[in-house]
Amino acid sequence: MNQFLIDKWMPQFHTTDVHSISIASSPHKIYYSVRNLEMKKSLIIRVLFSLRSFDFTFSRKENTLGLTFEDLLKSGFILLEEDPPAELALGLVGKFWTASGCIQLLDANAFSQFNDIGYAKAVWNFHLDEQPNGSTILSTETRVFCTDDVSRKKFLRYWFIVGPFSGLIRREMLCTIKRQVESSRSVV
Repeated sequence: MNQFLIDKWMPQFHTTDVHSISIASSPHKIYYSVRNLEMKKSLIIRVLFSLRSFDFTFSRKENTLGLTFEDLLKSGFILLEEDPPAELALGLVGKFWTASGCIQLLDANAFSQFNDIGYAKAVWNFHLDEQPNGSTILSTETRVFCTDDVSRKKFLRYWFIVGPFSGLIRREMLCTIKRQVESSRSVV
């Protein structure tokens, strides 16, 4: 059995969340769409990202999440590794349960070595599995590992509230990619 990138970057975790969708297209075209993700057209994603961009006093935070793949990288996500057109893995380290998120700006090597107490590490992948009928299953998995018991308890309380909305964002991303790929006539 092949090891997925997400297994390599986060073999142990405290939470996981998986979503998938079937897309009538090749892995190459879908992978291109993932790497060129544009989420501005989704009202759901815009609203949920804008809510996360405000702390509990409703003052604007400096580092907000972006609506493109490149914006995500600028906001603290790390492109850990990619294996086109099969999978890519992103990482993020922070105190996600706080208003600011305390996102750590790291590279892939620093991410793998990071183990400071009081933080959570997340790995988020997109995996493409070509089907015999010519369609492709695009799935996304998010795994979170907390560096100590206190941060794990804080994260799990936070995730109880935020997790369903985070899952909604990822499902909407999958649907956005599906609409974009299936409505496009260009071949990549």
